[in-house]
Amino acid sequence: MSTHISALRAKHDQLDRGLIVELSRPLPDEQRVKALKLAKLRLKDRITRLTRYPPAQH
Repeated sequence: MSTHISALRAKHDQLDRGLIVELSRPLPDEQRVKALKLAKLRLKDRITRLTRYPPAQH
């Protein structure tokens, strides 16, 4: 499970870097900014759920 969470965190970091790059442009694409922020939020929520309520092991 920790490998999966690590992969999700890496993807979150990648989205964060993409957002920084987009916002540093003279005229950021607002649709892209919105999409990146939404994707980051979804990943953050998923990571939180997995760390707070890990699936039961059988």
